[in-house]
Amino acid sequence: MNTFIKSVKEENQIIIIETNGYLNNEGGEAISAICYEKIKIGHHKFLINMAGTKVVNSIGVSILIEIIEKLQEVDGRIGYYNLAPIVVKTFNIMGLTKYSTVFTTEEEAVGTL
Repeated sequence: MNTFIKSVKEENQIIIIETNGYLNNEGGEAISAICYEKIKIGHHKFLINMAGTKVVNSIGVSILIEIIEKLQEVDGRIGYYNLAPIVVKTFNIMGLTKYSTVFTTEEEAVGTL
């Protein structure tokens, strides 16, 4: 497992990925590898716990957009929680929040998805 991925677990048929570090091309590819693998076996709901990720760049965001596009093909959803304020702002500016959801807590996210 990539060092960017801290853990992967499943709760209520939702795959929860905990990240740690800079969400750039390597971090984005680590997330996408997990998502695509899980989509192939029938999972369509994902949450990313970004408590350990304080910085994102445009390449990381573009990879998340690719994941969103793939999830739209299978009527899936993705959300994020524990985001730093600058990451929330970046996601808003880049348009991610139009097609995915930012939650405050895991409980809220699992209850909503």
